[in-house]
Amino acid sequence: MVASVVLIAGFFVVELVVGIISNSLALIADAGHMATDVVALLMGMTALLMARHGSTTARRSFGWHRAEVFSAIVNAVLLIAVGAYVLYEAVERIGKDPHVPGLTLIVVALIGLAVNVVAMLLLRADAKESIAVRGAYLEVLADAVGSVGVLVAGIFALITGSGYADIVVAVLIALWVVPRAVRLAADALRILNQQAPKHVDVEGVAAQLAQIPGVRDVHDLHIWTLTTGMDVATVHIASAAADGESVLAQAQQILTAHGLEHATVQVEGDQGCGDSELSW
Repeated sequence: MVASVVLIAGFFVVELVVGIISNSLALIADAGHMATDVVALLMGMTALLMARHGSTTARRSFGWHRAEVFSAIVNAVLLIAVGAYVLYEAVERIGKDPHVPGLTLIVVALIGLAVNVVAMLLLRADAKESIAVRGAYLEVLADAVGSVGVLVAGIFALITGSGYADIVVAVLIALWVVPRAVRLAADALRILNQQAPKHVDVEGVAAQLAQIPGVRDVHDLHIWTLTTGMDVATVHIASAAADGESVLAQAQQILTAHGLEHATVQVEGDQGCGDSELSW
């Protein structure tokens, strides 16, 4: 990840300077995405290190796992802000035919595309395990698409001498990025809201637990995601069976089969509180 930060930060400076000198909105838009890439990568790297190596305390029993989720939200906000700025600048340029050097755009776009592809390859493995790194990966992917767009705009400007394609490409980059940023924010907010993971059938889990021999009631089943790859569950099981240990073992086996290895199961006998749901 460090190599990705160095690559992208270095090219960000080049692209921004060239974009300002050449008056290319597409290059400036892509440079803006590069800037958010650097911030996202730094936050993602920090969040990942805190989650994996941060200390736990009595008051912070889960450590720093949620740092990844907060990082993903910040990444999404940055992406949306850049997209909004580019759209605003594009509207301001409507009716004008900006002069942009096509050959310059082509050269910078090809270099940018190469940098983005290398960065994506470096991030791909960690992106599957961390929502923070996935946010950074999506930003690098957006930049790769942006570089392709800048390349098209450069070819168009070189052939026709018109800079309108530069504005169109900038708008397309923004419109491509914003929905993905919103989706990333929605995923992060779902985790913060402690909603059940999409891949877990809560009703199905409850039904399987209720089928354990001797179980007469399953209540207060809560399933949520702490951070990417770590789903958590708690459940109360009222059982008339004499062997509570057997019920517990079968319940844990069912939960583990659904990927819920971090689960707290309370087995209640006839004297338990199985007939009253907790208010939360």
